[in-house]
Amino acid sequence: MSDTRNLFHKVWDLHTVGKLPSGQTQLFVGLHLIHEVTSPQAFEMLRERDLKVRAPEQTVATVDHIVPTDVQARPFQDLLAEQMMSTIEKNCQEFGITLMDLKDSRQGVVHVVGPEQGLTQPGMTIACGDSHTSTHGAFGTISFGIGTSQVAYVLATQTLAMNRPKVRRVVVNGTLTPGVFAKDVILHIIRHLGVKGGIGYAYEFAGEVFDRMSMEERMTVCNMSIEGGARCGYINPDETTIEYLRGRPFAPKGEEFEKAAKWWLTLASGEDAEFDDEVVFDAADIEPTVTWGINPGQSVGISESIPAVDEFDVEDQVGVTEALEFMELEAGQSVNGVKIDVAFIGSCTNGRISDLREAAAIAKGNKVADGVKALVVPGSQLVLRQAEKEGLDKIFEDAGFEWRAAGCSMCLAMNPDKLQGREMCASSSNRNFKGRQGSPTGRTLLMSPVMVAAAAIRGEVTDVRDLSAVPV
Repeated sequence: MSDTRNLFHKVWDLHTVGKLPSGQTQLFVGLHLIHEVTSPQAFEMLRERDLKVRAPEQTVATVDHIVPTDVQARPFQDLLAEQMMSTIEKNCQEFGITLMDLKDSRQGVVHVVGPEQGLTQPGMTIACGDSHTSTHGAFGTISFGIGTSQVAYVLATQTLAMNRPKVRRVVVNGTLTPGVFAKDVILHIIRHLGVKGGIGYAYEFAGEVFDRMSMEERMTVCNMSIEGGARCGYINPDETTIEYLRGRPFAPKGEEFEKAAKWWLTLASGEDAEFDDEVVFDAADIEPTVTWGINPGQSVGISESIPAVDEFDVEDQVGVTEALEFMELEAGQSVNGVKIDVAFIGSCTNGRISDLREAAAIAKGNKVADGVKALVVPGSQLVLRQAEKEGLDKIFEDAGFEWRAAGCSMCLAMNPDKLQGREMCASSSNRNFKGRQGSPTGRTLLMSPVMVAAAAIRGEVTDVRDLSAVPV
């Protein structure tokens, strides 16, 4: 008899502890990742109730959100940031939790560190007090971002109370054209399904395009599934997954790894797997994509114009008008040629070594345009060291980019890296909400790392495929 369960249902069933009176499932959490921003209140809640951390060996902490990426001397100049750092150091020591702090060579953005250390493995349930925990779904995990009270609940019980979402299969077949990357794929999907389209769903990303993607590309896609309203997103484990994990510090070793790898492959949704919904996209329809508005669904391909307000659903038209006014853009206008003040390459979406390699290939031999502040922020200390080993830092610096230490940086600006006033930023991060990058009036255009590099060089949004025209 064939198994009609998809991967989501298989992993959910494996981790179900029981049903709660509320009708929710009590789900065992295989890995709990914590960081300095959403954990302090959670630990205080444990102290108030005289509770211990249930499974400190399945809890791992790093520091990323408030970490300065230029001057990292302690105490930090920002008193609140220093307080958060001191608090997580104290909490992890008191409760026996592994902390990857700035002195630890493994430190970095939480959703970069988990995979590169091999902590993230297929078939796991993963929780973290950060919305982009969906990143880990690239490995065939069920990974949820949770709130501070839920962080306390997981610390105390190693479980999570949840309603089981439906599962939508999002298929992209065909071949991506040159200049189109994983970031463009997920922005295209969110644009067409909407930022609320995934509410009540987990997304299974499937099809030829995802099958061919590297693990780092898959992480970019799953990272932003949350921006489409989905509870999480995942991709079935395959040989690409296994080879990425082979030899990672926390992955099984030797014979145990081979045994685990065989089991991981059995988790994949089979041909008979059932889904609540399915949507299919053609890779040929995807081009370099740029947001023009104030949510990640407000985007267009680089050759397109911003749609007229009346082309949107009635309930969306007020938001579209607000976005155009805030961004000082107009319907019918092309995003190609929009002037920028800042360029940011980094974040849990696009701060991995492959992202930096791709952007460096564009930066090489070119110069950042006058008046543009350009930052490159590696996603972890390991990424930083690898990039420096390959000479990528020198390429960026020679081009006029600032080369920074690992951290979240300008993605959310809970650190010194912030927009000023009405600055327009070309960003490889995941959110373009008002105020997201530190200035209440600052403006953000989301795009792939190569598109950010191209914009930095031209001083305006540019189709990276045309960059051969830039003097070298």
